[in-house]
Amino acid sequence: MNKLTVLFALLLALVCAAPRATAQLLPSDSIDRIVAVVDEDVVLQSELDRAVGQILAQYQRNPAQLPPRNLLEAQVLNRLIMTRLQVARADSTGVRVGDADIDNAVQTIARQNNLSPDQLRASLAQDGISYSEFRRNLHDELMVQRLHQRVAQSSAQVSDAEIDIMLASNSLKTGEVHLAHILIGVPDGASAEQLQAAREKAERVKKEIDGGMDFTAAAIRYSNASDALEGGDLGWRRFDQVPSMFADLVQGMKPGDSTPALRGPSGFHILKLVGKRDTGPQMVTEYHARHIMVRMSELVSTDEAQRKVAELRRRLVDGKEDFAKLAKQFSQDPGSANAGGDMGWFAIDAYGPKVAEVLTTLKDEEISQPFQTEAGWHLIQMLGKREQDKTREAQREQARQAIQERKADEEYDNFLRTLRSEAYVEVRLPGFDKDGKPLENGGTP
Repeated sequence: MNKLTVLFALLLALVCAAPRATAQLLPSDSIDRIVAVVDEDVVLQSELDRAVGQILAQYQRNPAQLPPRNLLEAQVLNRLIMTRLQVARADSTGVRVGDADIDNAVQTIARQNNLSPDQLRASLAQDGISYSEFRRNLHDELMVQRLHQRVAQSSAQVSDAEIDIMLASNSLKTGEVHLAHILIGVPDGASAEQLQAAREKAERVKKEIDGGMDFTAAAIRYSNASDALEGGDLGWRRFDQVPSMFADLVQGMKPGDSTPALRGPSGFHILKLVGKRDTGPQMVTEYHARHIMVRMSELVSTDEAQRKVAELRRRLVDGKEDFAKLAKQFSQDPGSANAGGDMGWFAIDAYGPKVAEVLTTLKDEEISQPFQTEAGWHLIQMLGKREQDKTREAQREQARQAIQERKADEEYDNFLRTLRSEAYVEVRLPGFDKDGKPLENGGTP
């Protein structure tokens, strides 16, 4: 799951989803009126009010950072609409999220905020947030995440040739940058007039920033990106994750600098460099060990496997028998038994947390006490450790991830545009047309 804080989780709870209703159950002239029709679903005024109220509470100390109420409502409504569409598509394509998945998400959020699940539940209640609604919203967030993963899988393959080309071109930039952005969006197939209007708006926004307007406030007020309500904060990311069209420009910036309006596939971007840091050489501690494993089975109980491993340890330590010989004779690990139990050189976490825990307690040539994992009962002997420079391997992995993430992002952006264009969406928010664009002078359609 993403690194969610309680604040972000509460925001998701009210912005990214809400209780379901249908047009058949609630007519448009009801007190709780419909503000958007999304295929067979609707968004209600009460849902929008709760979502906007949560944003207002989040920014109560800096209300000037928020856009006018009507524009804020439009931003939040668009997020609600896109979440509705993604959850519906996920459900129709077989994506499922169970109670255990939601329980794990709740525990993760609680743990990251030094709370128990019960304390998190009490905190939600104190803020007037229904725990059942909170869980429904986490369900929808997980549905969207899994849909993203499923869609991105089609572009997940990265060849060695693609990695070689990236490394040979020196286009893989190392280090990390913390960015924020503003997007002035344009529709697919935008006319020359629409492009010019978007460019002029982006240039006006840039002028306001240069004139002293806080970048976060400008993002909340003007950006069309899905993260506008977070101030356009993109967080820390590797340099290679920055789109190539912006990377060279960002590389020459100092923290606090912002770019001019830059044309991209989805509109005009303004980027701010919040910070940067170097990664340096990638040094990894590797361990050399050998082991013996006895599996449990229908014929060998846990106690019997433990006794057998304990007897083997006695023969090794007290009887001074040869480790490799006993491993070949008794170990049931097919990957190492024929090599006398030799596991080769490996990173500390290569064989799981229990093996790592045991290794950190051993000196060279020392043999562990018997210990259990899911695979069976084990003995492990430490043979040595070394520091290895894995910078080259890390660069190849970084290049692979960069190419994969770029493909996945492009694939999902295209998917979202298609999803939105194919859906029936009718916005009924006063002051906006049915597509969610503000009307001149706040008039009616």
